[in-house]
Amino acid sequence: MARPFLTACWSNLCLFSYAVPPELLQPRLPPGLELDTRDGHAFVSLVAFDFLRTRVRGIPWPGFRDFPELNLRFYVRHGTERGVVFVREFVPQRLVAWVARTLYNEHYLATPMTSTIHDEADRLVTEHRLHWHGTEQRVGVTGSKPAVVPAKHSTEHFFKEHQWGFGMDRHGRTTRYEVRHPVWSVYPVQSYHVDLDWATVYGPEWAVLQGREPDSVVLAAGSEIAVFPKGPPLS
Repeated sequence: MARPFLTACWSNLCLFSYAVPPELLQPRLPPGLELDTRDGHAFVSLVAFDFLRTRVRGIPWPGFRDFPELNLRFYVRHGTERGVVFVREFVPQRLVAWVARTLYNEHYLATPMTSTIHDEADRLVTEHRLHWHGTEQRVGVTGSKPAVVPAKHSTEHFFKEHQWGFGMDRHGRTTRYEVRHPVWSVYPVQSYHVDLDWATVYGPEWAVLQGREPDSVVLAAGSEIAVFPKGPPLS
């Protein structure tokens, strides 16, 4: 069995999900995959969370173990395999972004970022800030305690549980890697905010989401995770 390329704890994941026209995603869909829809709709999710205790090939890199990430992803299927494709991912360290681009051909960019977590007796308060092109972007969720495990067929489960990451290599072939973690519990959402200039951060085509309320907001507790090396191209 292959050893993980990366291990870490993904902590306090904020997922803001939006129904979007399929034609917005089709040009980004790797060959051989189909959109994974729910109730007839295709979705994207803006996801903010913290990497903690990160190790690469079992080695902790000083100064690169704990950091926030913000990404935009959408949902796909390859046969019975459910997974995600990333539109763009932000981290604060240039080296982390370079490694992800080089080894996984993912669309990582480095920019100043911070995350703040207030873990209180009866609630969890999260906020993530990203500085991009001279502007500050802010997202956050407050959830009540205790956390609960949602049903397998729930909306929360659909957005938070995916075993596969899909993408394309530099030859346009579809690639796949596995992400393993236990099923995540979620904190019931009390409030949230998304102060994001979509066109500035993700490109003009994403202005369709400006000012829209998300169709779903999930605050997942997270867990230890393992990311495995890419397998051979699927197509």
